[in-house]
This record gives sequence, C-alpha cells and structure tokens, in this order.
Amino acid sequence: MDGKKHVVNRVGKKESYDEKKVYASVYAAALNCEYGERESEVIAKVVMEKVNAWARKKKEVNSQDIRKMVLKSLKKKDVALMYKHHLDLS
Repeated sequence: MDGKKHVVNRVGKKESYDEKKVYASVYAAALNCEYGERESEVIAKVVMEKVNAWARKKKEVNSQDIRKMVLKSLKKKDVALMYKHHLDLS
C-alpha cells in the first residue's frame, strides 16, 4: 500500500479512508434527530476521532466494520438508530 489506509467499500472497490465521510454521516444523523448544529458537530467529531483511532491500527478496513465502529462509538442511542436506518435505506 501507499501508506494511506484503504477501505473496501460495499461493492468491493478499494478507496482511501476518508474521515470526512464518517463525520458527515454522523452529523446528518444527529441533525435528523433534531440536535442543534453545535451539538451535532460535537457528536460527529467525537465519533470520528474514535473511528480514526481504531482505523489507525488497521492496514485495511471494510465499510461494514467502519459502520459497526460508528454504532459502537455513538453514545446517543437515537442518533445511532437514525444512522443505522439511513444506511439501510442507502
């Protein structure tokens, strides 16, 4: 590998790990649960940092494992539920 973390996405294609995708999906889930922008930012940042720390220890991760780690890292159960259902629809 070229030093970057790689993610095997749902269709089997490799792409670079993008922490912004983790942040954006958690942020959107929090907003959909009617948290304000500030609190949604805090929730997303905390989860992103936890997922980043976990991913740093791996050579390669798959998108399903990232989703599991996001759900494990979410302390707000309503946001976790929104995040999970959004993934089921996409």
